[in-house]
Amino acid sequence: MNRIKGLKTKYFPLYSDRIFFLCGAVMLCSEIWKQLTLTFLLGHGHYNWWYFPFQLCSIPMYILLAYPWLRAPGIRSALLGFLMSYTLLGGIAVFADTSGLHYPLASLTAHSYLWHILLIAVGLFAGSLFSSGTARLLPAFASGTCLYLSCCLLAEIFNLALDRFGTINMFYINPHYQMQQIFFHSLSLSLGNLPAILLYIAATVFGAFLLSLLWHVPGRFVLHRFLHRNP
Repeated sequence: MNRIKGLKTKYFPLYSDRIFFLCGAVMLCSEIWKQLTLTFLLGHGHYNWWYFPFQLCSIPMYILLAYPWLRAPGIRSALLGFLMSYTLLGGIAVFADTSGLHYPLASLTAHSYLWHILLIAVGLFAGSLFSSGTARLLPAFASGTCLYLSCCLLAEIFNLALDRFGTINMFYINPHYQMQQIFFHSLSLSLGNLPAILLYIAATVFGAFLLSLLWHVPGRFVLHRFLHRNP
């Protein structure tokens, strides 16, 4: 028992570390199940690159698994900045058009809904955790935005390098495919696909910024009181 407690103290010294890592582990296990189901049950052994796990809604899984070991204040601030804005946005925005959540198997559909609900919960928890600290909002959001843009760049590298193997559209910014998101599809038809992709990225940053303001006074005070109210 003491050894287990010692390991917990060493690797997961904070309660938030344990919560984040547990969520990340659950997401990883469910993602492995999803990939196996899509590949072998639905794909008959053929991997579908469309479901490669590097979308905006997939990034939190990697962050949550790494969070307990990335303890530098600046890195923690960037990770929380991403989780409380971009993760929250990714969890909420998908419910504006739920067609992408539906699969031929009910279990996969349920997984998609639960995944995005968990993203919302993680985003709210990250924001509450951030608001209880002393880090400043704008630097944290700026760092989180740098992380988001870095992921966009990496997603585009995946898109261009792997699309010869099948249909792949990480972050939905592959220039070889017409934008399909609500509103941006119309923009791609009138302005062209590349301008629509750039506007989509800019709109994502702006939307995440608006959500980050929830954690600014007085917004963060109201949300903090709501999340910590007595039953």
